[in-house]
Amino acid sequence: MEPLKSLLITEKIVERKDAELQTQAFGNPAQPPVLLIMGVMSSMLWWPERFCEGLAAQGRYVIRYDQRDTGLSTHYPPAKPGYSFRDLSDDAIAILDGYRIEAAHLVGMSMGGFVVQEAALRHTGRVRTLTLISSSPVGVGGLPSSTAAYKEHSAAAETIDWSDLEAIADFLRRDSAMLAGTRHAHDAEASKALIARDMERAPSFVSATNHFMLLGGDEGAKLHASRLEVPVLAIHGTSDPLFPIEHGEAFTRVVANAELHRIAGGGHEIHDRDIDEMVRAIARHTAP
Repeated sequence: MEPLKSLLITEKIVERKDAELQTQAFGNPAQPPVLLIMGVMSSMLWWPERFCEGLAAQGRYVIRYDQRDTGLSTHYPPAKPGYSFRDLSDDAIAILDGYRIEAAHLVGMSMGGFVVQEAALRHTGRVRTLTLISSSPVGVGGLPSSTAAYKEHSAAAETIDWSDLEAIADFLRRDSAMLAGTRHAHDAEASKALIARDMERAPSFVSATNHFMLLGGDEGAKLHASRLEVPVLAIHGTSDPLFPIEHGEAFTRVVANAELHRIAGGGHEIHDRDIDEMVRAIARHTAP
């Protein structure tokens, strides 16, 4: 295992058509590459540094990046995204091209899980394995919806003034608490600090709401998780209020080469106390 103090951390911008994508890489480029893709409205900061460093210490070359409308990547006017969900999956491949990587292990969290599934389905040969954290198989219906409490919380989003950054921050703090599991206490101060850091870093944080306009569209209607040909690892908390555990279990039913790693009491989050367990699971899944 490579000592953390010796890890090389670099940053670069990858250009694709009209977009610039801010990236950061951890570890040795000669090691197997792992590309991390975060969920809705979330920049790469939501991949904890300890998570990235832990994977790199396991002998992986780890890359995280800001998706469009997050962090330091290209932003678009609110309610006018100049891209589609298909573009987000193509962006993942553009990152590989930018790093001159032929094929990589892709890890997606929540909406990022949908992005990596589409990338694997549309760009066969570029993806070695998939790891889906707190996500759901594309094209699969009949799965349980969010908990009643989370639905009630989400409904409150319709009353928010999305041009008011403090109102957004308050909602995101409450959202973080609602997404927490039962295994560990929610760290409200750490969550507050991360949200503040994320919002301060983005030149137009409100633009991240464009992600919601991409969800529920029909452009990926022909895509189905059952067509995935790469090995799949689903990591899912048993107390996930947004995508109940049945979503994680569904991967093992519809994907030929899939396994499920349950995080007992885990929520829709990457909790600091679960990082070591997650890293070990991903390291086994991506072993040469």
